[in-house]
Amino acid sequence: MASVITCDAAVAWGPGELLVLEKVEVDPPMAMEIRVKIICTSLCRSDINQWENKAQSSLFPRIFGHEASGIVESVGEGVTEFDVGDHVLTVFIGECTACKHCLSGKSNMCQVLGLERRGVMHGDQKTRFSIKGKPVFHYCAVSSFSEYTVVHSGCAVKLDHDVPMDRICLLSCGAAAGLGAAWNVANISEGSSVVIYGLGTVAQGAKLRGASLVIGVDINPEKYEKAKAFGITEFINPSDCDEPIQQVIKRLTDGGADYSFECIGDTKMVSTALQSCCDAWGMTVTLGVPKGNPEVSAHYGMLLSGKTLKGSLFGGWKPKSDLPLLVAKYLNKDIEIDNLVTHDLPLKDINTAFELMKKGKCLRCVIHMPK
Repeated sequence: MASVITCDAAVAWGPGELLVLEKVEVDPPMAMEIRVKIICTSLCRSDINQWENKAQSSLFPRIFGHEASGIVESVGEGVTEFDVGDHVLTVFIGECTACKHCLSGKSNMCQVLGLERRGVMHGDQKTRFSIKGKPVFHYCAVSSFSEYTVVHSGCAVKLDHDVPMDRICLLSCGAAAGLGAAWNVANISEGSSVVIYGLGTVAQGAKLRGASLVIGVDINPEKYEKAKAFGITEFINPSDCDEPIQQVIKRLTDGGADYSFECIGDTKMVSTALQSCCDAWGMTVTLGVPKGNPEVSAHYGMLLSGKTLKGSLFGGWKPKSDLPLLVAKYLNKDIEIDNLVTHDLPLKDINTAFELMKKGKCLRCVIHMPK
Protein backbone atom coordinates (compact mmCIF):
# COMPACT_ATOMS: atom_id res chain seq x y z
CA MET A 1 0.00 0.00 0.00
CA ALA A 2 1.50 3.33 -1.08
CA SER A 3 2.01 6.02 1.55
CA VAL A 4 2.70 9.76 1.51
CA ILE A 5 6.09 10.72 0.04
CA THR A 6 8.04 13.80 1.08
CA CYS A 7 10.24 15.22 -1.66
CA ASP A 8 11.66 18.41 -3.15
CA ALA A 9 9.57 20.56 -5.47
CA ALA A 10 9.93 24.02 -6.98
CA VAL A 11 6.96 25.92 -5.58
CA ALA A 12 5.62 29.23 -6.86
CA TRP A 13 4.09 31.14 -3.95
CA GLY A 14 2.65 33.94 -6.03
CA PRO A 15 2.38 35.21 -9.63
CA GLY A 16 5.82 36.07 -10.97
CA GLU A 17 7.58 35.27 -7.68
CA LEU A 18 10.80 33.29 -7.78
CA LEU A 19 10.24 29.58 -7.32
CA VAL A 20 11.35 28.14 -3.98
CA LEU A 21 12.61 24.61 -3.39
CA GLU A 22 10.34 23.23 -0.69
CA LYS A 23 9.71 19.91 0.99
CA VAL A 24 6.26 18.85 -0.16
CA GLU A 25 4.09 15.90 0.76
CA VAL A 26 2.79 13.92 -2.21
CA ASP A 27 -0.27 11.76 -1.53
CA PRO A 28 -0.63 8.20 -2.85
CA PRO A 29 -2.43 7.83 -6.16
CA MET A 30 -6.22 7.56 -5.98
CA ALA A 31 -8.38 5.40 -8.23
CA MET A 32 -7.18 5.43 -11.86
CA GLU A 33 -4.09 7.50 -10.97
CA ILE A 34 -0.38 6.78 -10.93
CA ARG A 35 2.41 8.36 -8.91
CA VAL A 36 5.48 9.10 -11.00
CA LYS A 37 9.10 9.69 -10.06
CA ILE A 38 10.05 12.51 -12.43
CA ILE A 39 13.38 12.02 -14.20
CA CYS A 40 13.43 15.05 -16.53
CA THR A 41 11.06 17.89 -17.28
CA SER A 42 11.37 20.69 -19.81
CA LEU A 43 10.23 24.27 -19.39
CA CYS A 44 7.44 25.43 -21.72
CA ARG A 45 6.42 28.99 -22.57
CA SER A 46 2.95 28.30 -21.13
CA ASP A 47 4.55 27.59 -17.72
CA ILE A 48 6.02 31.09 -17.84
CA ASN A 49 2.80 32.74 -18.99
CA GLN A 50 0.65 31.14 -16.32
CA TRP A 51 3.26 31.74 -13.61
CA GLU A 52 3.06 35.45 -14.44
CA ASN A 53 -0.75 35.47 -14.73
CA LYS A 54 -2.09 37.64 -11.90
CA ALA A 55 -5.66 36.82 -12.88
CA GLN A 56 -5.15 33.38 -11.33
CA SER A 57 -3.56 34.52 -8.06
CA SER A 58 -5.97 32.30 -6.10
CA LEU A 59 -4.24 29.21 -7.56
CA PHE A 60 -1.06 29.72 -5.52
CA PRO A 61 1.02 28.19 -4.03
CA ARG A 62 1.43 26.12 -7.15
CA ILE A 63 3.78 23.61 -8.76
CA PHE A 64 4.22 24.20 -12.48
CA GLY A 65 5.67 21.95 -15.18
CA HIS A 66 3.94 19.59 -17.60
CA GLU A 67 6.53 18.31 -20.13
CA ALA A 68 8.03 15.35 -18.32
CA SER A 69 9.37 11.83 -18.41
CA GLY A 70 9.49 9.57 -15.40
CA ILE A 71 9.08 6.15 -13.81
CA VAL A 72 5.88 4.81 -12.27
CA GLU A 73 6.41 4.54 -8.51
CA SER A 74 2.93 3.30 -7.51
CA VAL A 75 -0.50 2.76 -9.07
CA GLY A 76 -3.99 3.46 -7.78
CA GLU A 77 -7.03 1.25 -7.69
CA GLY A 78 -8.31 0.16 -11.10
CA VAL A 79 -5.13 0.93 -13.03
CA THR A 80 -4.29 -1.96 -15.37
CA GLU A 81 -2.34 -0.18 -18.11
CA PHE A 82 0.73 0.63 -15.98
CA ASP A 83 2.94 -1.28 -13.58
CA VAL A 84 5.50 -0.06 -11.08
CA GLY A 85 8.76 0.58 -12.92
CA ASP A 86 7.19 1.53 -16.26
CA HIS A 87 8.73 4.50 -18.06
CA VAL A 88 6.17 7.14 -19.04
CA LEU A 89 5.57 10.53 -20.59
CA THR A 90 3.13 12.75 -18.75
CA VAL A 91 0.69 14.72 -20.90
CA PHE A 92 -1.40 17.80 -20.06
CA ILE A 93 -4.49 16.48 -21.82
CA GLY A 94 -5.61 12.89 -21.59
CA GLU A 95 -7.50 10.38 -23.67
CA CYS A 96 -10.22 8.34 -21.99
CA THR A 97 -10.92 6.54 -25.32
CA ALA A 98 -14.67 6.37 -24.55
CA CYS A 99 -16.18 9.89 -24.57
CA LYS A 100 -17.91 11.54 -27.55
CA HIS A 101 -14.79 13.51 -28.51
CA CYS A 102 -12.41 10.56 -28.24
CA LEU A 103 -14.70 8.45 -30.40
CA SER A 104 -15.43 11.17 -32.96
CA GLY A 105 -12.10 11.21 -34.77
CA LYS A 106 -12.59 14.99 -34.99
CA SER A 107 -11.00 16.21 -31.76
CA ASN A 108 -8.23 15.47 -29.29
CA MET A 109 -10.01 17.40 -26.53
CA CYS A 110 -11.19 14.57 -24.30
CA GLN A 111 -14.40 15.47 -22.43
CA VAL A 112 -13.23 13.60 -19.32
CA LEU A 113 -9.51 14.44 -19.26
CA GLY A 114 -9.35 17.74 -21.10
CA LEU A 115 -7.24 20.75 -20.17
CA GLU A 116 -7.43 21.21 -16.37
CA ARG A 117 -7.44 24.90 -15.38
CA ARG A 118 -8.46 24.86 -11.71
CA GLY A 119 -5.27 23.53 -10.17
CA VAL A 120 -6.68 20.20 -9.05
CA MET A 121 -6.94 16.58 -10.17
CA HIS A 122 -9.52 15.48 -12.74
CA GLY A 123 -11.07 12.84 -10.48
CA ASP A 124 -12.00 14.29 -7.10
CA GLN A 125 -11.14 17.96 -7.79
CA LYS A 126 -8.58 17.96 -4.97
CA THR A 127 -4.81 18.34 -4.83
CA ARG A 128 -2.23 15.65 -4.17
CA PHE A 129 0.40 18.12 -2.89
CA SER A 130 0.63 19.84 0.47
CA ILE A 131 3.10 21.71 2.66
CA LYS A 132 2.50 21.34 6.40
CA GLY A 133 -1.12 20.52 5.71
CA LYS A 134 -1.68 23.45 3.32
CA PRO A 135 -2.79 22.40 -0.18
CA VAL A 136 -0.49 23.20 -3.10
CA PHE A 137 -2.19 23.57 -6.47
CA HIS A 138 -1.36 21.60 -9.60
CA TYR A 139 -0.71 22.88 -13.11
CA CYS A 140 -2.48 21.10 -15.99
CA ALA A 141 -2.96 18.15 -13.60
CA VAL A 142 0.74 17.27 -14.07
CA SER A 143 3.02 19.53 -11.96
CA SER A 144 6.35 18.06 -13.00
CA PHE A 145 8.64 20.54 -11.20
CA SER A 146 8.59 18.05 -8.34
CA GLU A 147 10.61 14.90 -7.71
CA TYR A 148 7.31 12.99 -7.51
CA THR A 149 3.87 13.81 -8.87
CA VAL A 150 0.49 12.16 -9.33
CA VAL A 151 -1.31 12.08 -12.68
CA HIS A 152 -4.42 10.38 -14.01
CA SER A 153 -3.50 7.19 -15.84
CA GLY A 154 -5.24 8.60 -18.90
CA CYS A 155 -2.68 11.43 -18.90
CA ALA A 156 0.39 9.23 -19.31
CA VAL A 157 1.91 7.32 -22.20
CA LYS A 158 4.10 4.25 -21.74
CA LEU A 159 7.66 4.31 -23.12
CA ASP A 160 10.16 1.57 -23.88
CA HIS A 161 13.08 1.59 -21.46
CA ASP A 162 15.59 2.43 -24.19
CA VAL A 163 14.02 5.83 -24.99
CA PRO A 164 16.27 8.69 -23.70
CA MET A 165 14.31 10.30 -20.87
CA ASP A 166 16.24 13.59 -21.00
CA ARG A 167 15.06 14.41 -24.51
CA ILE A 168 11.79 12.59 -25.06
CA CYS A 169 10.12 14.82 -22.45
CA LEU A 170 9.86 17.51 -25.15
CA LEU A 171 7.22 15.41 -26.88
CA SER A 172 4.95 15.90 -23.86
CA CYS A 173 3.98 19.28 -25.25
CA GLY A 174 6.16 21.73 -27.20
CA ALA A 175 7.81 19.57 -29.86
CA ALA A 176 4.67 17.54 -30.51
CA ALA A 177 2.46 20.65 -30.53
CA GLY A 178 4.57 22.34 -33.20
CA LEU A 179 4.76 19.32 -35.48
CA GLY A 180 1.05 18.67 -35.10
CA ALA A 181 0.12 22.28 -35.82
CA ALA A 182 2.01 22.00 -39.12
CA TRP A 183 0.80 18.52 -40.07
CA ASN A 184 -2.60 17.95 -38.49
CA VAL A 185 -4.08 21.42 -38.11
CA ALA A 186 -2.66 23.41 -41.05
CA ASN A 187 -1.84 20.38 -43.21
CA ILE A 188 0.96 22.34 -44.92
CA SER A 189 1.26 21.61 -48.63
CA GLU A 190 4.44 21.11 -50.62
CA GLY A 191 5.95 24.27 -52.14
CA SER A 192 4.02 26.61 -49.85
CA SER A 193 5.19 29.69 -47.94
CA VAL A 194 5.09 29.76 -44.14
CA VAL A 195 5.71 32.45 -41.52
CA ILE A 196 6.26 31.53 -37.87
CA TYR A 197 6.07 34.01 -35.01
CA GLY A 198 8.19 32.62 -32.18
CA LEU A 199 10.03 29.85 -34.10
CA GLY A 200 9.82 26.36 -32.59
CA THR A 201 9.13 22.94 -34.11
CA VAL A 202 6.54 24.26 -36.55
CA ALA A 203 9.52 25.02 -38.79
CA GLN A 204 10.61 21.40 -38.78
CA GLY A 205 7.09 20.30 -39.59
CA ALA A 206 6.95 22.77 -42.49
CA LYS A 207 10.33 21.62 -43.79
CA LEU A 208 9.33 17.96 -43.70
CA ARG A 209 6.17 18.82 -45.64
CA GLY A 210 8.25 20.46 -48.36
CA ALA A 211 7.47 24.14 -47.79
CA SER A 212 9.60 26.28 -50.10
CA LEU A 213 9.82 29.40 -47.90
CA VAL A 214 9.81 29.29 -44.09
CA ILE A 215 10.15 32.70 -42.46
CA GLY A 216 10.97 32.93 -38.76
CA VAL A 217 10.03 36.07 -36.83
CA ASP A 218 11.75 36.60 -33.48
CA ILE A 219 13.34 39.42 -31.52
CA ASN A 220 16.40 37.31 -30.66
CA PRO A 221 18.83 37.04 -33.61
CA GLU A 222 20.87 34.45 -31.69
CA LYS A 223 18.14 31.91 -32.45
CA TYR A 224 18.59 32.19 -36.21
CA GLU A 225 21.53 29.80 -36.67
CA LYS A 226 19.81 27.19 -34.53
CA ALA A 227 16.51 27.69 -36.34
CA LYS A 228 18.07 27.22 -39.79
CA ALA A 229 18.82 23.60 -38.96
CA PHE A 230 15.11 23.07 -38.28
CA GLY A 231 13.92 24.54 -41.56
CA ILE A 232 13.88 28.34 -41.27
CA THR A 233 14.98 29.80 -44.61
CA GLU A 234 14.54 33.51 -43.78
CA PHE A 235 14.78 35.32 -40.45
CA ILE A 236 13.20 38.66 -39.55
CA ASN A 237 13.78 40.63 -36.36
CA PRO A 238 10.88 43.09 -35.96
CA SER A 239 13.22 45.43 -34.08
CA ASP A 240 15.21 45.90 -37.29
CA CYS A 241 12.17 46.79 -39.41
CA ASP A 242 10.99 50.35 -40.09
CA GLU A 243 7.54 49.19 -41.21
CA PRO A 244 4.93 46.79 -39.74
CA ILE A 245 6.14 43.21 -39.86
CA GLN A 246 3.04 42.06 -41.76
CA GLN A 247 3.96 44.40 -44.61
CA VAL A 248 7.45 42.94 -44.72
CA ILE A 249 5.97 39.44 -44.92
CA LYS A 250 3.53 40.40 -47.67
CA ARG A 251 6.33 41.83 -49.76
CA LEU A 252 8.52 38.74 -49.29
CA THR A 253 5.70 36.36 -50.18
CA ASP A 254 4.08 38.26 -53.07
CA GLY A 255 0.89 39.10 -51.20
CA GLY A 256 1.02 36.99 -48.06
CA ALA A 257 2.10 33.61 -46.77
CA ASP A 258 0.05 30.50 -47.36
CA TYR A 259 0.28 29.70 -43.65
CA SER A 260 1.15 31.74 -40.57
CA PHE A 261 1.66 30.46 -37.03
CA GLU A 262 1.46 32.38 -33.75
CA CYS A 263 3.57 30.47 -31.20
CA ILE A 264 4.24 33.21 -28.64
CA GLY A 265 1.05 33.38 -26.61
CA ASP A 266 0.27 37.01 -27.49
CA THR A 267 -3.31 37.55 -28.68
CA LYS A 268 -2.37 40.87 -30.32
CA MET A 269 0.09 38.92 -32.45
CA VAL A 270 -2.76 36.75 -33.76
CA SER A 271 -4.10 39.71 -35.71
CA THR A 272 -0.60 40.40 -37.06
CA ALA A 273 -0.28 36.78 -38.14
CA LEU A 274 -3.66 36.97 -39.88
CA GLN A 275 -2.57 40.10 -41.74
CA SER A 276 0.62 38.29 -42.81
CA CYS A 277 -1.12 35.52 -44.72
CA CYS A 278 -2.62 35.51 -48.18
CA ASP A 279 -5.94 37.35 -48.56
CA ALA A 280 -7.62 34.63 -50.61
CA TRP A 281 -6.68 31.39 -48.86
CA GLY A 282 -4.19 32.12 -46.09
CA MET A 283 -4.51 30.13 -42.88
CA THR A 284 -3.37 31.34 -39.47
CA VAL A 285 -2.89 28.81 -36.68
CA THR A 286 -2.52 29.97 -33.09
CA LEU A 287 -0.93 27.63 -30.57
CA GLY A 288 0.52 29.92 -27.91
CA VAL A 289 -1.08 30.25 -24.46
CA PRO A 290 -1.63 33.93 -23.52
CA LYS A 291 -0.65 35.26 -20.10
CA GLY A 292 -2.84 38.35 -20.35
CA ASN A 293 -5.78 39.39 -22.50
CA PRO A 294 -7.36 36.18 -23.85
CA GLU A 295 -9.51 37.92 -26.47
CA VAL A 296 -8.57 37.95 -30.15
CA SER A 297 -9.50 40.95 -32.32
CA ALA A 298 -9.51 40.90 -36.12
CA HIS A 299 -11.27 42.83 -38.87
CA TYR A 300 -14.08 40.72 -40.29
CA GLY A 301 -13.00 41.67 -43.81
CA MET A 302 -9.96 39.42 -43.48
CA LEU A 303 -12.19 36.40 -42.93
CA LEU A 304 -14.64 37.42 -45.68
CA SER A 305 -11.73 37.50 -48.11
CA GLY A 306 -11.10 33.82 -47.51
CA LYS A 307 -8.60 33.71 -44.68
CA THR A 308 -8.93 31.10 -41.93
CA LEU A 309 -8.07 31.33 -38.24
CA LYS A 310 -7.67 28.03 -36.41
CA GLY A 311 -6.70 27.10 -32.89
CA SER A 312 -4.38 24.21 -32.09
CA LEU A 313 -4.20 22.33 -28.80
CA PHE A 314 -1.31 19.86 -28.61
CA GLY A 315 -1.16 19.89 -32.39
CA GLY A 316 -4.32 17.84 -32.68
CA TRP A 317 -2.56 14.72 -31.38
CA LYS A 318 -4.47 12.21 -29.24
CA PRO A 319 -1.93 11.33 -26.53
CA LYS A 320 -2.35 7.58 -26.24
CA SER A 321 -3.23 6.95 -29.87
CA ASP A 322 -0.67 9.21 -31.51
CA LEU A 323 2.31 9.87 -29.23
CA PRO A 324 3.78 6.36 -29.65
CA LEU A 325 4.00 7.11 -33.39
CA LEU A 326 5.93 10.32 -32.72
CA VAL A 327 8.25 8.52 -30.31
CA ALA A 328 8.95 5.95 -33.05
CA LYS A 329 9.69 8.77 -35.52
CA TYR A 330 12.17 10.24 -33.04
CA LEU A 331 13.92 6.89 -32.51
CA ASN A 332 14.08 6.38 -36.30
CA LYS A 333 15.56 9.90 -36.66
CA ASP A 334 12.64 11.02 -38.82
CA ILE A 335 12.15 14.02 -36.54
CA GLU A 336 14.78 16.04 -34.66
CA ILE A 337 14.35 16.83 -30.98
CA ASP A 338 17.78 16.71 -29.36
CA ASN A 339 19.02 19.97 -30.87
CA LEU A 340 16.02 21.87 -29.55
CA VAL A 341 17.59 21.57 -26.09
CA THR A 342 19.94 24.48 -25.48
CA HIS A 343 20.35 24.07 -21.71
CA ASP A 344 20.41 21.18 -19.22
CA LEU A 345 19.98 22.33 -15.63
CA PRO A 346 19.43 20.75 -12.21
CA LEU A 347 16.18 21.39 -10.33
CA LYS A 348 17.94 23.80 -7.97
CA ASP A 349 18.62 26.12 -10.94
CA ILE A 350 15.04 26.23 -12.18
CA ASN A 351 14.83 30.01 -11.74
CA THR A 352 17.74 30.30 -14.17
CA ALA A 353 15.70 28.35 -16.71
CA PHE A 354 12.75 30.71 -16.21
CA GLU A 355 15.01 33.72 -16.71
CA LEU A 356 16.57 32.26 -19.88
CA MET A 357 13.17 31.70 -21.43
CA LYS A 358 11.81 35.09 -20.34
CA LYS A 359 14.76 36.78 -22.05
CA GLY A 360 14.51 34.61 -25.17
CA LYS A 361 17.96 33.12 -24.53
CA CYS A 362 16.95 29.47 -24.99
CA LEU A 363 14.88 27.17 -27.14
CA ARG A 364 14.24 24.53 -24.51
CA CYS A 365 15.70 24.01 -21.03
CA VAL A 366 15.58 20.48 -19.62
CA ILE A 367 15.43 20.25 -15.82
CA HIS A 368 17.05 17.16 -14.31
CA MET A 369 15.83 15.82 -10.99
CA PRO A 370 18.33 14.77 -8.30
CA LYS A 371 19.36 11.13 -8.64
